[in-house]
Amino acid sequence: MTHASETTNATTSDTNHMSSGFEEADGGRGHHAGQDPRAALLSTAGLPPWLAPVVRATETIEPRQLSRFLPPESGAGRQSAVLVLFGEGAKGPELLLMERAGSLRSHAGQPSFPGGALDPEDGDPQLEGPLRAALREAEEETGLDPRGVQLFAELPRLFIPVSDFVVTPVLGWWRAPSPVGVVDPNETARVFTVPVADLTDPANRVMAVHPKGHQGPAFLVESALVWGFTAGVIDRLLHFAGWERPWDRSRQVPLDWRA
Repeated sequence: MTHASETTNATTSDTNHMSSGFEEADGGRGHHAGQDPRAALLSTAGLPPWLAPVVRATETIEPRQLSRFLPPESGAGRQSAVLVLFGEGAKGPELLLMERAGSLRSHAGQPSFPGGALDPEDGDPQLEGPLRAALREAEEETGLDPRGVQLFAELPRLFIPVSDFVVTPVLGWWRAPSPVGVVDPNETARVFTVPVADLTDPANRVMAVHPKGHQGPAFLVESALVWGFTAGVIDRLLHFAGWERPWDRSRQVPLDWRA
């Protein structure tokens, strides 16, 4: 799988299987010529009430409110997408994450959202491509059944300069959870969920300090340090959804990772 932070290769998935998942999530509606194909792939119908603040945030949030790193105006950069998947577990709302294998050349052991680079079969990178790529990559990396995922929003495209990826965060509701786990141990160490209650707990919040000196929000959850792009997206979602609790930004954790 090709991650937003690493250019590794992915296996292809069953395109027909993916299509049936989209159709079921949107009541079987297709799209006609001239219609934005995203309309058939995104739906807020039937979402749990606790997701309403997230939906409202996605309708108003501006790119600069998410990150200072935005896609190059030249159009350069490799188009990719990640799946920000909300589910409901024993402790309430939760997010699906994965941890990269420790044997990888870069970002080894780093937690992330499922996701990766767009493939030609995903469609137009400016329209439906990121939506299809987010589900395809999540299926390839975690084994989840995309038919149980309802996509409901996209966040603005962001840029990861170190890997030249233009990333679209795609938000989904895991309305029919399916078993998940490591598909390829050479690339993924584990797949896990994190309760939103743990992400908002001030005791689990720190600032990660990169060896080069820059800092960013991070989370100490599920025996992992979630940092970087993934932590940044989570941090902003918590903030704009009104879920953030005051926390001590002077708490720092150094990163061992080297670029």
